[in-house]
Amino acid sequence: MRAVIDTSAFLAVALMEPERDWLIERTKGIEACAPELLPYEIGNALSAMIRRARLTMSEAQAAYESFSRMSVRLLPSDISAALELSASRNLYAYDAYFLVTTRKLGCPLITLDRRMRSVAAELGLDTLEPES
Repeated sequence: MRAVIDTSAFLAVALMEPERDWLIERTKGIEACAPELLPYEIGNALSAMIRRARLTMSEAQAAYESFSRMSVRLLPSDISAALELSASRNLYAYDAYFLVTTRKLGCPLITLDRRMRSVAAELGLDTLEPES
């Protein structure tokens, strides 16, 4: 089985957030896939955390190193389809890339982002999420 895994989930694992154990357990044996922009979005999110003083530079570097060791298949992004989806659903293009990739692969999306789960449901896409 494979799943598209978004930035929020990768960051939760790299930053040892509460959902980490569930994510690791749930993704055992799954081929993790993501749009090719994933490493850049991880870097962008970590730099935003540094700017907001949520992480130090060394913590951000450690989180990126942790992410770099994770196995993920990076796939080409359909920018045109993502632009259409982002315009029709009032999304950032970065979020639309994950949804378009999920739709293209026909597999579930793993995200911790409520808005992404909501739009995925509207699009008829399956999601996997931690139990509350």
